[in-house]
Amino acid sequence: MAMKGMDDQQVLSFNEQIISEFRANEGRCAGIFEGNPMLLMTMTGARSGRQLTSPLTYHQLDGVWIVFASAGGHPRHPAWYHNITANPDVTLEVGTESFAATATELAAEERTRAFDAMCTAMPRFGDYQASVEREIPVIRLRRV
Repeated sequence: MAMKGMDDQQVLSFNEQIISEFRANEGRCAGIFEGNPMLLMTMTGARSGRQLTSPLTYHQLDGVWIVFASAGGHPRHPAWYHNITANPDVTLEVGTESFAATATELAAEERTRAFDAMCTAMPRFGDYQASVEREIPVIRLRRV
């Protein structure tokens, strides 16, 4: 998708456009993200301590939101992954609703189950994993 081949400034600019569109259209985006389940996750920066927001594709599974730290197939974890590892307390915006949540990285069978479910719903995430050497983290976002 969008992250591979982009520098940090390009990613920030790209994300700002998605965030604006999401908020202006009650949680929906057009273009390459038309029909794509999107949420906004606001977290605390691990180094800066600032509030930062990232738009993410999600899959809902067993009443929680599942996201992948795929960075669109980039060889490095996305910045937001490092932020939630340092501070898992986040705010989610899903549609027009905003609420507190906790981010937890999944492991073992839980990860496999969530990974398979998301790849079935959105096969490109399996392609991202196949294109990188790192294991893409799978994150559960649970409402507090």
